[in-house]
Amino acid sequence: MELLTTGSCLRRTNTLSRNPPLWRHGTSYYRQLLEKNKHYIQEPASVDKCQELSKQLLYTRLASIPKRYETFWKELDYVKNLWKNRSDLKVEDAGIAALFGLECFAWYCAGEISGRGFTFTGYYP
Repeated sequence: MELLTTGSCLRRTNTLSRNPPLWRHGTSYYRQLLEKNKHYIQEPASVDKCQELSKQLLYTRLASIPKRYETFWKELDYVKNLWKNRSDLKVEDAGIAALFGLECFAWYCAGEISGRGFTFTGYYP
């Protein structure tokens, strides 16, 4: 058992020496990221400016609702049409739809697991 522990420590040390942790270069990465995207930064940073940007985002999202609503109904009509003409459906299309459904279920499960604190058996008390 001691050999196994020593071997895993050696592997961990070798991995860290080859790939230094992010925190060693985090400050320079942070500065570089801010410098690269400084045209997005609002100066001066104030509560009023943050509230204004928040309202702009909210009302921009609200303004996009009619377009999203229209797109939703177009996509729903397309699916209804596919279901009506399902005899013309190829196995390939059905397989793609099944894989898409499986992917949605997998993302749902991943969200549930992360919401439970990365446990499979249940929530923490």
